[in-house]
Amino acid sequence: MCGAPVDLSFKHISSLTDAWIEEPSSSLRPLKKNSEMKYLSRSLRLNNNNITDLSDLQKPVSHFLAEPSQLAWLDLSFNEISHIDQVLCELRELRVLYLHGNSIYILSEVDRLGVLPHLHTITLHGNVIETNKAYRNHVISALPRLKTMDFSAVTRQERVMAKIWHHSNNCNRSSKETIR
Repeated sequence: MCGAPVDLSFKHISSLTDAWIEEPSSSLRPLKKNSEMKYLSRSLRLNNNNITDLSDLQKPVSHFLAEPSQLAWLDLSFNEISHIDQVLCELRELRVLYLHGNSIYILSEVDRLGVLPHLHTITLHGNVIETNKAYRNHVISALPRLKTMDFSAVTRQERVMAKIWHHSNNCNRSSKETIR
């Protein structure tokens, strides 16, 4: 069930509700289908399109994949996404998520992805959030199961530093709220 990715990249998709009309690109590894003509794959590429809104993500996932609940690898890089939509948190088997080259500007939205029990790889570079000084510490702290971030291994030392950063950040916030 781990066939080649269903590749909908470079299709000029702007609305995920219309993505189902596209024909996936062929790759070196042929895509296999089941009897219902759905692809036997756990990977979906929607990169290099014009997607701004992810709220309808389940439509192409359900349309193309034989086992939509088993989606493990999702490439949404190089789109026009500005928010991390709650729909990503429903992809409980997601292991790899590429969001680089988008327009995400609120760092705390990454926290939502902490509910994904298997997420071990994420890319977020090339988004506005990358300019925040706390960027890497915040993401590593919010997603404690990460092994790779922005195509770079998350080291043990980074985990320790992210934990210290998180603790000091929460202590500072608590003391400021107490003072008010």
